[in-house]
Amino acid sequence: MKAEEIRDWDEVEIEARLKELREEQFKLRFQLSMMELENPNLCRQVRRDIARLETVKKERELTATESNHIPEEA
Repeated sequence: MKAEEIRDWDEVEIEARLKELREEQFKLRFQLSMMELENPNLCRQVRRDIARLETVKKERELTATESNHIPEEA
């Protein structure tokens, strides 16, 4: 998953994917603690995907805030 792809998604898709990834992260951490996880790099990949989604989400919030802010005239 790349940030360019995520930027094309709407808010609902981003939130849904975040929820899925957080559930997957929980399951992977549990498997890791029980020594059942075959590929520990999956934890890193999921964590990075969550960070990408959160970054794009924050970018949109900041852009919306900046566009709504009208500078006051002196």
